[in-house]
Amino acid sequence: MNGHRAVIVQADVITPFGKGIDPCWQALLEKRSAVTPVSRFATGAFNSDLAATVPGLDYLGEKSLVMQLLERLFPVQAMVPADAHLLLATIKGEIDYLERSIATGAGDAGECRLDRLLARVSGLCGVRGGMVVSAACTSSSAAVARGASLIRSGAFDCVLVVACDGVTEFIYSGFSSLMALDRGPARPFDSSRTGLSIGEGAAFILLMSEGRALAEGRGVLGEIAGWGMADDANHMTGPSRESEGLIAAINGALACADCDRDDIGFISAHGTGTVYNDAMEMGAFRSVFTAGSRPVYSIKGAVGHTMGTAGALEIVVALRALREKLVPPTVNLAEPGEDARGWVSPDPVELRECTAALVTNAGFSGINTAIVLKGYGTP
Repeated sequence: MNGHRAVIVQADVITPFGKGIDPCWQALLEKRSAVTPVSRFATGAFNSDLAATVPGLDYLGEKSLVMQLLERLFPVQAMVPADAHLLLATIKGEIDYLERSIATGAGDAGECRLDRLLARVSGLCGVRGGMVVSAACTSSSAAVARGASLIRSGAFDCVLVVACDGVTEFIYSGFSSLMALDRGPARPFDSSRTGLSIGEGAAFILLMSEGRALAEGRGVLGEIAGWGMADDANHMTGPSRESEGLIAAINGALACADCDRDDIGFISAHGTGTVYNDAMEMGAFRSVFTAGSRPVYSIKGAVGHTMGTAGALEIVVALRALREKLVPPTVNLAEPGEDARGWVSPDPVELRECTAALVTNAGFSGINTAIVLKGYGTP
């Protein structure tokens, strides 16, 4: 592997379970779901009334949902180096400003523009400039991949990835119109799954070159060892049943990491709970890992599909799984689908040895990402 190693020196999350990875990790191990009835807008016209929302947010108030989330995530600027290059990952950002303008005539609808959100996040974090990465539900994993690439190439030695998306009526109605929502909490990889549950949250991952991290005496949480992206160009919203996009992304990530597929100890799947997404992922896993199954899980039955935040949140959870050598259960899984049997589990799975993990995400337009994550100190 040439260039600088991209390591994670700091990370934090906001989920419906609270601030930090600890409450989220504990909820996963206890098989608890935050998917509950929605109260911030009427759901009578939609095909579900459930979502995983963060308590205490003011919907259609003075500040957007995502800025309220990010202000909880970044209580002080001093935690972020001023020279960090910012990558902001989101799908719809502050779309609630547009909703408020349409519904009440109040405010400036233009406040929902992503460039304005980027400026606000830059100010909140105490950094200058940056760019938006909006790549459907792979947004934050694509941003992490770009950040790691910038570090490996030597273009930057510090990159801050910030991810955020909120549950708004606009987003909820869109997934409902696609008939993509489960009437109950999502059941990833279950034989009776019927759809996803929307969730919200925010996360950040601070990446540095290994050299800078060591020079500054930073603790290292893990390494973004490899990444891959590919588009199956199948449909605007539906994944290819041949799984070729995700297969290409996984193989690209393994090659980028100079990692053997047998080194992958477990897989954090996108696992939305829709029939076609889960089948597409299992097809890819079975195609790549021909020597046999390994633990696969999804956290979306617990926290919902957090959209642009999904990849970053799942990387932080996978970091904890690597550290604990414990694969969390897939919450709400009762009876695995035939293609997922022997791969997914409703219970935690202990790992004896694990040098690397794979995190996968998929999104509208057929985009797929794969990240190879290593515990620090792994060759």
